[in-house]
Formats: sequence, structure tokens, C-alpha cells
Amino acid sequence: QVQLAESGGGSVQAGGSLRLSCSVSGLFFSDYDMGWFRQAPGKEREFVAAASMSAAGTRYADSAKGRFTISRVLAKVYLQMNSLKPEDTAVYYCAASTGRMDLMTPDYWGQGTQVTVSS
Repeated sequence: QVQLAESGGGSVQAGGSLRLSCSVSGLFFSDYDMGWFRQAPGKEREFVAAASMSAAGTRYADSAKGRFTISRVLAKVYLQMNSLKPEDTAVYYCAASTGRMDLMTPDYWGQGTQVTVSS
């Protein structure tokens, strides 16, 4: 049974930082692109960042470039978020994909963790 379990969400003031974690089990980690999506109230779920299967490449949405950093170590995926803005407020989802998750719907999702940024 595949499980992706996020943690690390919370409330922070604008300009602050948060680090999201995702623990992965039930799949062969190195066979999957791993990444993060987010969904704000009233909006569609959107791609945030991904780390490739080989861990050699990372990809970011324009909104995340320069502020967010994704990393993957063993069976965990992390998203370091700095210089947070109120528009970053959303539920953040960990995802696993057999292909590029910025180009296709991921195969597996976590339950999500809430990030709230106040001005």
C-alpha cells in the first residue's frame, strides 16, 4: 500500500519560512518523480516543485523559483519555503509520479498539509 504522509505545515507571517516533509512508503522511491502541488481556496491544484527520479534534476513553478527548494533523501521529500507570501497560502500535497509530474497527473497523492501565510 502506497502512503505519502506530509508534515510541517502551519501558520507563519509574510517573509517567514516553513519546511514541509513527506514520508514515502510502499513504492520503490527511485522509480518515481517526487514533488509538491498546492491548492488554494477556490483555485485549481497547481504544480509547485519536483525532483527527478535520478535526483539530478529539479523543476519549479515560476511562483516558487528563487524562494522554494525541493530535495529528496532516502524515502523522504522536503520542500523548504522561504520568503513566504500571503499568496502561498494553500493546502500543499506531496505527490509521486512515474513520469514528469509537471506534465502529467501524478500516480499517488498525500492527504495534504495546510500552509497559511499572514500579511
